Amino acid sequence: MVALTPISRTEPAFYVPVVAAFGAFFGIFIGTGQGSLLLGVLGGAVLAALAAFVLTKVVKNERLGRWALTALVAVAGFAIAGIPGLVMGAFFGWFFGFLSFWLYEGRYRAKVPPYLTPAQVLWHFSFRTICGAIFVFLITPILVVMPLSFNAENFFTFTPEMLRFDPAGYSLKHYRDFFTNDDWQNAMKNSLQIAPVATLLSVTFGTLAAIGLSQPHVPFRRAIMAILISPMIVPLIISAAGMYFFYSRIGLQGTYLGVVLAHAALGIPFVIITVTATLVGFDRSLTRAAANMGANPVTTFFRVQMPLILPGVISGGLFAFITSFDEVVVVLFVGSAGQKTLPWQMFTGLREQISPTILAVATILVGISICLLTVVELLRRRSERLRGMSPA
Repeated sequence: MVALTPISRTEPAFYVPVVAAFGAFFGIFIGTGQGSLLLGVLGGAVLAALAAFVLTKVVKNERLGRWALTALVAVAGFAIAGIPGLVMGAFFGWFFGFLSFWLYEGRYRAKVPPYLTPAQVLWHFSFRTICGAIFVFLITPILVVMPLSFNAENFFTFTPEMLRFDPAGYSLKHYRDFFTNDDWQNAMKNSLQIAPVATLLSVTFGTLAAIGLSQPHVPFRRAIMAILISPMIVPLIISAAGMYFFYSRIGLQGTYLGVVLAHAALGIPFVIITVTATLVGFDRSLTRAAANMGANPVTTFFRVQMPLILPGVISGGLFAFITSFDEVVVVLFVGSAGQKTLPWQMFTGLREQISPTILAVATILVGISICLLTVVELLRRRSERLRGMSPA
């Protein structure tokens, strides 16, 4: 790719402090793990700055310098923490080698417009760094839970065998416990009974509401929309308490029907939002043409409108299913022991007995969520292609 802006080498007074700042940031985690935050910050900053200066002013050869730094830090990591230290050291060595030469050669300006001021260039990359850091903080707990679910011991920590990648430190016994334990299986059964029915109700009522609210002649559309999506905005504990008092009066508290209706109320806003977004690009002349040809409203909906908004309907249904399958607060209020769902069982296990089986269940739920969200993304892209918003 041709550079948008001519690039030139920068002075050490610019790139060395930047690399040192990244070293201090990573030093926070290493220092905290070793029991000395200040030492980690200072050590990370000094070592990163020294590495940047030596690579660019002493070694000068980029390929040689980057490989040498990667190997050196990887060996140091292996000496300190074994194989995990080797992997992390190799990553840090590669990253700081790349960052040092990227800043030194001025390649950071190659793909930004030439009219940007230094402050704007700084914000350009700072914004992306902040977004990347947020992503790392969000995804790290998931990456920690997954390997811990294969722990051969009944601990919530990495054992020495796991850190050495010794096969004896890994086991499927927690997954085996999940599939053989009656409490977990009953909870799984309840979740699989409640979530699909709640999803069906959410899709049905949410789609009808979205189609109705998309009509320009409907009065108070904004107020009605705000009321319908309020379960997404109001804190869940407030919604749960309100449902508990209301369902208790009409005899639905502690019943499957009560839990299903409560979860359907939580899923309807997702369906309304996704279907409404799909209807924005819908050509209403198609429904008028169908009516002119003698089709009744029901036929027009199922034969003309539904095929075009189907990706939005399915996306909303998947979000409603995930909401119902992963929800724990409302079911604690509205349900009873007979309706104990999988998240409720996990909550009980955390409170009463710390069992790594919870981590195995969490890993399974994460896998299910990833699959469903992948389907949502594929449907979104298909919807965009149907509306001509993106190339095929």
